[in-house]
Amino acid sequence: MSIKIGIYGYGNLGKGIENAIRQNRDMELVAVFTRRDPATLKIATEGVSVCHVSDVEKYVGKIDVMILCGGSATDLPVQTPMLAKQFCVVDSFDTHASIPAHLAKVDAAAKEANKTAMISVGWDPGMFSLNRLYASAILPDGEDYTFWGRGVSQGHSDAIRRIEGVVDAKQYTVPVESALTAVRNGSAPVLSARQKHTRECFVVAAEGADLARIEKEIKEMPNYFADYDTTVHFISREELLRDHAGIPHGGVVIRSGRTGAALENRHVIEYKLSLDSNPEFTASVIVAFARATHRMYVEGNYGCKTVFDIPPVYLSPKTSEELVKALL
Repeated sequence: MSIKIGIYGYGNLGKGIENAIRQNRDMELVAVFTRRDPATLKIATEGVSVCHVSDVEKYVGKIDVMILCGGSATDLPVQTPMLAKQFCVVDSFDTHASIPAHLAKVDAAAKEANKTAMISVGWDPGMFSLNRLYASAILPDGEDYTFWGRGVSQGHSDAIRRIEGVVDAKQYTVPVESALTAVRNGSAPVLSARQKHTRECFVVAAEGADLARIEKEIKEMPNYFADYDTTVHFISREELLRDHAGIPHGGVVIRSGRTGAALENRHVIEYKLSLDSNPEFTASVIVAFARATHRMYVEGNYGCKTVFDIPPVYLSPKTSEELVKALL
């Protein structure tokens, strides 16, 4: 039987989820939920219901996993615990500093309803988190480094768009090349957030908006920009569409570690992603973990989970025997 999926929110990530579902034969899209007028929304999958978010309760019992595609700044902190009381859910909450509090809130809601929830799924947090875990377990005497970009951060761009007077925005995360080179060389430097990355923002402001206030709010935003050297460019809508239409991203996780009786041998583990489309790749990760979420729910394993809690075999549509034969 197919795993029945609902999509809550139909922006770039929601569209990516829809595409990813079509690539997974054990999944079926049941409904898309939107805050917009459903009559104005055309999706790519024929025969699938498009509903207003106010109608979500009508689908209790009809959807195995609800995938939440809202932003981390204001949507997911409310939506995930709310919907975890009615559905098994997966989100991509990516405000790293707030993940423990979000986890606790969603865990309480899911356990009360005997549901399984998965939070902070994507490539970071998500795949990069797993690689940090594996590498630090293998090289316990060492240091972790993560570099993102150059690429568009959906969460940071969304946070800028929530500022009063902002019409649209794209934010690029940019690694500091000298820091990346030093880490790859195995020198294990001590680096602050500001020494590892810069942030570059391209903002379309409303006519008459206070540009100085908008720039100040961006640069002082906690958890997003306050700890980085940030440049803000105000551009026209036409420039944004012409020069910043894509959503590329990527990055590397590096573990620099030592082994030997005198810790004389150095090792560098590097995991790299280069993505043409941040939302399409994130969606593909989420859909795999939606499968795992459903499997855990069927086993009666309720509450809120993260990528650390999932056996790798649960992510694949293949059986254990098939995976061992093909991959081990």
